[in-house]
Order: sequence, then structure tokens, then C-alpha cells
Amino acid sequence: MVDASWIVRAGKIVTVSEMGTIDDGAMVISHGKIMAIDAWEKIRRTFPELRTVDYSDFVITPSLVDCHTHLLEFAATSLYPVTNNAQFLAGKALMLRALTSGITAVGEQICGHPDSEYKVGDYREIVKDLPIDCVFAATSITIGLTELVRFSAVTGRRFLTDDGLKNLDLNEALATHSDYPGENLFINATPANFTKDQVPRAGEIMYKYDELKEIVDEFHRQGKQIGVHVAGEDGIDLTLRAGVDVLHHAHGITGEQIKRAKVQDVKIVATPLGGTHMLPNSPGNIVDLVDAGLDVSIATDAYLPPYPGVPWLSLRDGVLYGSEIFMILAAPALRELVNKGYDENDALKLITLNPAAIMQRDDRYGKLAEQMDANFLVATGVPAIDMTDVKDIKGVYYRGEKVVQRE
Repeated sequence: MVDASWIVRAGKIVTVSEMGTIDDGAMVISHGKIMAIDAWEKIRRTFPELRTVDYSDFVITPSLVDCHTHLLEFAATSLYPVTNNAQFLAGKALMLRALTSGITAVGEQICGHPDSEYKVGDYREIVKDLPIDCVFAATSITIGLTELVRFSAVTGRRFLTDDGLKNLDLNEALATHSDYPGENLFINATPANFTKDQVPRAGEIMYKYDELKEIVDEFHRQGKQIGVHVAGEDGIDLTLRAGVDVLHHAHGITGEQIKRAKVQDVKIVATPLGGTHMLPNSPGNIVDLVDAGLDVSIATDAYLPPYPGVPWLSLRDGVLYGSEIFMILAAPALRELVNKGYDENDALKLITLNPAAIMQRDDRYGKLAEQMDANFLVATGVPAIDMTDVKDIKGVYYRGEKVVQRE
């Protein structure tokens, strides 16, 4: 921007804050921050000298936050036929795809990969100048092939043994290098993005209680929260007993486990596309979690093929989907929440403020309020409630700078 301070006006601003929705609202943007937000007439009278960018025919909301992605490592090499020399270029292309889909912050999982020589520190370096906030979870992973395959963010392409996976020094390093509680551990062996016949051991539980508890305690000793990939009643029970902070997926969670998660203040990252060996989070399941008072986020787990036959998504089997369908994934649950009487601000939290809190960045973005980063969307309606087509996002602003524009 040429001007250090300016005003943006909208027909409606959905703040996802205590201010709720402001009809004919406006924000003062200064040096990448929101300095004031209120009704247009009040802002105009208070700041008559400032230039106004007028979006009176559109809606402004916080930009989207996807707190569980695999864009730089697994997706880059799955979607593009790249070697190590071009992997970072592919990863940046996927970051751009996320940005044009309205996402200005991602929680990226780095797991280690057999075809990549890079570790978590390398990925931090390549995104630091991009107009998107990338927060990293250092993880270990077990893939449910006939012969289980294990890697980690700190050991890169080197195959791990079962003992190596559970080694406390390794897990101490994961805690040290992790920015937030992503899926730091895979409680169940994952199908990843393989077909079902290729991963016959997907779903097997990798940890005993004592092993998991020791790792959880190490994360907490370092002042870090821990998140895990988990599905199924037995796996979820194990994580709740061990004191895990964030459950990614939680496919198959029972009503009783939902109550326990609420008592323990456990957060849930729902993935309606898939990501485990079990049927993914349905709109009804997500609504049940919200009704129980849990902090729920929706994420893409990009890039994945859809779980076969789910009735709430009309997607092609075998195709890898991600950032471009974030709103499509979230829409069934968000619309059901609104139909039940939830305010649009509370529904929109599941793809803005709640994932920002998972990523421990909710003091910077995820809502529109004074002193927050000016990360926002200009769209024809409220994302995932009124519209799901990325073409209806007319502008994306990151720290006050317009980075995406559609006419």
C-alpha cells in the first residue's frame, strides 16, 4: 500500500469477535494491523482524512486458517513429479494455491519422507518470505504398509525401527522443534494417501500407555502441548488417559469420550475429507462436538483422496484434494450449525479463530479486532456458509496488503 493508514468498508463485516457482525462496517488498517473497527459512519467521522477502499457490495471476514496440512513434503511430491531439486518449488506452488483459496495461515506437518532429504528446519527457511503464515509441527509417522514404515521430522528420510520411533531422545527433539500441537505422533498407523489395499495395517495402534505417557510428559516438561493423529475408540481412549492436548481426526469418537474430552479441555481437529482408516468426521459428528462445548477446528489434511462413499461430499475417488476445497469440506457442518441457531460468527470460528488457537496464533489472527493482523477476505458471502466457490473470494489481504484479487 502507498498509504500507511487507510479504511476498508464492507456491506457486512463478520468479525468472529465479541463485536459479532457489523452491517455497513469499516476497519482502519495501519502498518498491517487493524487499528479500529466499527460502523462505517462512525469510522468515517473519526478518520475523515483517510483514504477508503469501498467493498460495500461484499462481505469481509477473517481469512481462513487451515491448521492441518501436508503441503511442503508429502503433497508436493505426490502432486508433482519433482525431484529433491524442485520439491521446494512444488511446495511454494501449493502455498500459492492455499492463498488463492482464502487461506493465509497453515499448520504444516513435517513427518520425514523416503524421497526427500529435507528436515523441518529446511522447510522453515523456504516459507519465511511468503505472504502466508506457516506454523510447523515436527512429527513422527508410521505408514500402514504390509511392512510398517516409520519416519520423523528430525531424522528425515532415514527409516526408523519401532524402538527408534519411541526413543525418548527422538521425541524430545520433536517437542523442541515443534511450534504447535499438530499430529506430533501417529497413534494409529496411517493409510496416508495410499489406496486401502496398499495399507493393510492402517489403523494398528503403535504405542502402549506407558510409552505414550512418557512422550506426553516430555512435551509438557518443555512447556509444549502435544497433538496426535488418532482414530477409533481404543486409540482415543489411550490418548485421553495419557493426557494428550489435541486430537487430530478423532474419527469414531464415542459420546462418552466426547464428555471426557470436554472435562480434560481437549481440542479436536476434524477432517471431513479423511486421513485415517475410519469414516471421517461427518457434519453431525462435528455439530455434536460443538454442542458438547469442545473447541473444534476443521482442516483439510491436504492433500488426500476422499474417503470412499461419504454422503456429505461429492468428490471423485482417487483424486487428491486440498486447499481449494476447504470451504466445501467445512460447509455441511457450518450450515448445520447455523440451521440449529448458532450465530454465523460462532460457526465461522471453526475455520478461522479456533484453528488459529490450535496453532497458538489467536492473539494475531483468526478474528477481526483492534491490534490483530489485517488478514481478511472480501467475498460475495460468508465463506462455507453462503458460498463455497473460491471464485467468490474477490480479494485476500495479508497483514494489510492485497495478495489476491479477482474481479
